[in-house]
Amino acid sequence: MRVWFTKNGKVRFISHRDVARAFERAFRIEALPLSFTQGFSPRPKVSFGLALSVGHESDAEYLDIEFAETVPVAPLAAAITRALPEGIDVVEVVALADRAAALQEAVTAVEWEIELIIDDGAADASPTVVHDRVAALLDAPALVLERVRKGRTGTEDIRPVIRRITTLGPTERGTLIAVELATRPTSVRPAELIAALGTEFREGRVRRTRQWIERGGVRYEPIASDPRSVLEARAS
Repeated sequence: MRVWFTKNGKVRFISHRDVARAFERAFRIEALPLSFTQGFSPRPKVSFGLALSVGHESDAEYLDIEFAETVPVAPLAAAITRALPEGIDVVEVVALADRAAALQEAVTAVEWEIELIIDDGAADASPTVVHDRVAALLDAPALVLERVRKGRTGTEDIRPVIRRITTLGPTERGTLIAVELATRPTSVRPAELIAALGTEFREGRVRRTRQWIERGGVRYEPIASDPRSVLEARAS
């Protein structure tokens, strides 16, 4: 089954690993019949999607879980939510088609809302300034970053994965932008995008708003990409 959940408020400061532990605990509390891996140290068959950085909120997080026996879908969202920490809420659970692609491999694009702020009052993070910076970045033919991977320093052009940046308007501390980033051929963290817009900017509130799986020119949200009911209907 695929689980769509949100992560908002103070719980944004717990790590991806802590979120995984919270779900495993919730599954135990609700006595759900999980399937387990084989071997010396069996683990529940739970697979999370793209990791969310500590401090970031999200309206679009996903995980896949395998049960050892049939479980009614309808009550699952409410049951799991009541066993989770405040701020993590399950929106929907769907039965997943057999052999559906893993989330980390299937997701091809992610959308964010990012607040740009400046601590130094002499600098400007107004929508006009941000809009001009965004326009300049989008007009650039390349945007090369230096990165360290496995102890080695190299460069990558992240411009091809920046699909869209829109200036939404002012906040109390700066300006809010909406961003869509592809996940291939490389990934870009919000902090890297902010640095590319201007070294004087830093991130305020950051929220992941959507994730997309794209196939044959059609975009699906992960909760709707591989539901068992849809595939069964197509087969019939």
